[in-house]
Formats: sequence, C-alpha cells, structure tokens
Amino acid sequence: MTETPVPNILTTALESARQAFFALSQFSGADRDRGLRAMAKGLEEGLDLVLEANTLDLETSRDMAVPAGLVGRLKLTPDRLLKAVELLEQLADLPDPLQRVINAPYQLNPSQTYCQLMPLGVVALIYEAFPELGAITAGFCLKTGNSLVLRGCGASSHSTAAIVQLLQESLRQLNFPSGCISHLPSDEAPVIQDLVSQTRYLNLILPYGRPSLVEQVAQQATLPVLKAALGNCYLYWSAKGDLELVRWMILDSHASEPDPVNAVEKVLLSPALNDPLLIRLFNNLQEKGFQLRGDAELCEVFPNYLSLAKDSEWSKPYLEKIIAFRAVPDLGAAVGWINRHSSGHADCIATESYLESRQFAAGVDSALVYINASPRFSRNPKQGESLFLGISNQKGHRRGLIGLETFTTLKQVVQGSGKLPS
Repeated sequence: MTETPVPNILTTALESARQAFFALSQFSGADRDRGLRAMAKGLEEGLDLVLEANTLDLETSRDMAVPAGLVGRLKLTPDRLLKAVELLEQLADLPDPLQRVINAPYQLNPSQTYCQLMPLGVVALIYEAFPELGAITAGFCLKTGNSLVLRGCGASSHSTAAIVQLLQESLRQLNFPSGCISHLPSDEAPVIQDLVSQTRYLNLILPYGRPSLVEQVAQQATLPVLKAALGNCYLYWSAKGDLELVRWMILDSHASEPDPVNAVEKVLLSPALNDPLLIRLFNNLQEKGFQLRGDAELCEVFPNYLSLAKDSEWSKPYLEKIIAFRAVPDLGAAVGWINRHSSGHADCIATESYLESRQFAAGVDSALVYINASPRFSRNPKQGESLFLGISNQKGHRRGLIGLETFTTLKQVVQGSGKLPS
C-alpha cells in the first residue's frame, strides 16, 4: 500500500522520533531511569505553568461547546498532575524490563533458545482530554526504550504543549535525543488518517478516548493499533449476591475518575431479586448523584426511579454518572447479553455461588472478569510492582491490562555450542 503524502511537519516529527529510538539503544536502564526522574522533577516544578495553560484550555472549551463530561476529564488539578509525577517516579524504581530473559516455548536442538524483551520502536498516542496522559505514556515509552509521538485534541492544546515543553527540557539537560518525545500541535497537526498510515516510521498506534475516536483510528490505520477501552462495563447481580457488595462494586468502580475506564454502567438483574432490595439500591445511587435508567419492564415496575433506556444505549458507554438496569431470565442469558453488548474489557458478577462464578468466568468473553470484586481501574495499584496505562479489549497478546510489557516485543535468540556437529 502506498503511503499517503503528508505535510512536512509530520515527516519531520516522525523522522526525529525514529532517530531518537535508534539513539536510545545506547542508553542503559539506569540512564533511562535518570531521565524518568528528571521528567518527574520537571513536571512537578512546572505545575503552575501547566495549570495556567489548562485554564486557557478550559476557557476555549466553553467557546467550542465541548461536552461537560469531556471538560471534566480535561480539567487538571494539582492532585492529578502530582499523580502523574508519582507514576514517573514509580516507573524509575521498577526493574528494567529490557533485561528480562524468558524461556522460549520451544527449543531448537541441539542449540538453546531463549527470548529477550525488546522495545517496539516509535509509538504514537492519539488522545482527547486527559492532558497528563501524554506525560504518563512518555514515561512508559522511555522506560521501555521507545520514542513517542503525541497527537492531542484541540481542547487540550495549551496543556499538552506546556507538559511536553517541561518533559523535553528535562530530557535535554541529560543529553537525551530531542525526538524522544515529539508533539504535533493541534493547530498544525495532520488529519488522523495521515498519521496512522505511516508504516515507515511508526510501530504502534495507541488511541485513547471516546469509542468514536478509537474506532476511527482502528479503521484508518495501516499498522498495529492497541485499542484502550473506556466504560460500558456490566455487572450481573445474582439472587445469591449481597446488596451491600453490589452497591460497593458500583460506587467504587466510578471512583477512578477522571478515567472512567472500568465504571459499571449497566447492571443485569436476576428475576429472583425482590423489589425492596432494588429500591434500596436505587435510593442509594440516586443519593450519590446517579441518573438511573432501565428496560421497559423495570420502568413499568419502578416508574419513580427509572427512565427508559434506548436500545442503542446497551452497547455504548455513558462515561457519566448514569447506570442502566435490565432484567434477565438467568445467568446464561446474562452472559449472552454481556458478550453481545459490553465493551468486552471488564465485566463482573456478584454472587456467593462458586458454581455461578465459574460459569460466569468461563462464559464471558472479556479481557478481565471480576468476581465479587470492584472493577475499579488504577494505574498504580498499591500491591505489586506493576503499573498500567489502561485496558485493551482487543484479542491477542496485548489483551487486558496495558503495562510495560505491552510496549515491548520478543526477540528469540538461538544459542549454539560453538562446535561443529559430529
């Protein structure tokens, strides 16, 4: 396929990123960790600069009639930026993933075969809102020896430019190549189709935002895409599930804002649940500021609590504090409905039945399944050494939590004995 002719600003940025990737191979893991700590320090010291730029973006977003939900994810706070700083520092403290050696799944006798983790090359992040995501992704890329090209949206242009400026200056002081982090300004950025067809330069495209953006990138790209899913997660409430557990699973899943990654937005109900239990849950959710919707059957039974959900809503995320309820005949029907309508990245069940939990886990075709546990997403879980950028719902070796290994590939090494065969 012939690559699309592109403006010079794009080819210049991509060529710089590619050369930076080659140059990064000469930097040790300790060097890259120093770069991460410098980025964290630069971002922390430039906090006021980023917040001022973000204020301009928020003012512009009002003129652009940006949806309220998107504005909430665009608005930066000192806490959000400091969490990004903390993530960069944590990345610097992790072992070098490029030093990992993995047993090969097969051996080529009489030689020995093993696998070595290697960087992918040049990664492009296409994202909307979440301005700090550029800094976090830059950290994941530098840790794994990749270079990064950022393509944000117009609504976050000032914030993104300020963040990139701080990161680039931090790395420049340590003599890192200038193309480690490249930025395509929104007022000059090429259309998405031009960017995602650059197979000569790019090795991975990572779209992050609303499903419409992710699908646009996936459909137009001529190189690998890692789709990060948001919202439209389902919960099946079994008759053997506890009310308080269900309430906690829903509320806690929404506490990962501003990233509504695993927010439970749809709840499937067992027919054996009694009305008083449902009313208690409805009341509690409404007190917490949630809008409640339901199918026609439930709306008829609970007209004071539920408004009718359209048919199209069951397959789309709200990315707001909205939850829709639907009655299903049994667990099998719930699994079938989830497989047809959920985003397929994180779905859960509340039940005290081991048999039901196993049937659900085996039947639901999602990247992550939660049993009696909140699906709340966190980039830096308190336990373990793993850090995560998001969750992918596509199938393949990159399915599920997007961690450092996602930004690497395997090189297979065949080690001979050095002796000629007899």
